[in-house]
Amino acid sequence: MRHILFTLFLFKTLLLASFSGTIIDKTTSLAIENAIISNSAISVNSDKSGKFSINSNEKMLFIKAYGYRPYKLEQTSDAVTIKLEPITVKALYLTFWGANTNSKTMKNILDIIDKTEINAIVVDIKNEYGSTSYRTSSDKANSYGAANNRTIKDIKSFISLMKSKNIYTIARVVTFKDELQAVNNLDYAIRNKNNDLSRDSDKMAWIDPFDKRSHEYTVSIAEDAANAGFDEINFDYIRFPAKTELKLAKESTEENRVKAIEDFLILAKNRLRKYGTFISVSIYGNACWQNDDTGIGQKIESLAKHADYIAPMLYPSGFVSGSFGVKYPADYPYIAIYRSIKNIENKIDPKRVRPWLQSFKDYAHSKRHYNKFEIREQIKAANDIKTSGWMMWSPSSKYNIECFTTSDKDSLALGSEL
Repeated sequence: MRHILFTLFLFKTLLLASFSGTIIDKTTSLAIENAIISNSAISVNSDKSGKFSINSNEKMLFIKAYGYRPYKLEQTSDAVTIKLEPITVKALYLTFWGANTNSKTMKNILDIIDKTEINAIVVDIKNEYGSTSYRTSSDKANSYGAANNRTIKDIKSFISLMKSKNIYTIARVVTFKDELQAVNNLDYAIRNKNNDLSRDSDKMAWIDPFDKRSHEYTVSIAEDAANAGFDEINFDYIRFPAKTELKLAKESTEENRVKAIEDFLILAKNRLRKYGTFISVSIYGNACWQNDDTGIGQKIESLAKHADYIAPMLYPSGFVSGSFGVKYPADYPYIAIYRSIKNIENKIDPKRVRPWLQSFKDYAHSKRHYNKFEIREQIKAANDIKTSGWMMWSPSSKYNIECFTTSDKDSLALGSEL
């Protein structure tokens, strides 16, 4: 029996075509080490000289490298040299309601992209309520009415428009905060100690990250977005609720919480591999300063094992008074960004970090308005620490073009010496 199994394995292996190549930077022609080459089932990495070899009989291969645009390659019988285009992602968040090619919000963002350094957008594909911005292939989501208020009528045309402008596209997929999924699946919705649906300050319900059905549901929507052509999937609310006394499928220990989030990302990574789509995760900014999971399952070390990019929400307004040795961190936007990323260099290479930056008024302390100076300070910090770029968050997606037209050399870096 063993002999038969070995023979079948050997025969199957011989059927696979061996494909080799070299991956280099399109701009510098330097070799790219640790680029990820994948088919639907396996991934290999390039060596120091940029060379790789993969055994595959699939027609398409997908190539990813941190700091570069994703690349699709049709497999041939000859070794090839692949030139990857470097990109520092500079993204604006586009709300669920703004994701309509005829909306004023969209037109303003496209105008900013045409005239400034902005080269990417983050689009709500599944929001906190559970609504999808277009009709996905998820029968369950559609049966819940997730697409009833969709704002993108034709996702193919939407992606084609973005590609025509060379815009890097990021699909924001809210993960475990999902009102629609929770009310339609009470058996794995999170409940409180009174056995009622547990709701957060937004009056939204959550689904249990311990339950694999919640993983499958969201990953299926993410997979649809990848298939539609998005360059990256950003998982937000990829955590447990920041509440206690919740009824969950397992005991809420740090080990169990961290494993549940990892299990979700492993499923996502395996399912998205065949699209060559990058995976990023949005996390609390204070995760850069904590060694535990802060009770929600987010640890940078565990997330970095399975996601391509980590996106800490480093809004200066989100840090408490006294952070960084200053009374109001929102008055020192540079140091909030720079120091937070510097603090995790031993956990993850900054080129795999793409922070969320603040484009809204300080709501917590000094009530400082975030205008051109404050926004440029944050951007300068992200550049100085050599991240893969940044994503700008405005809850209303209202942005001033003047904030993105000034050279970083004009920034004063307030407090950068502190």
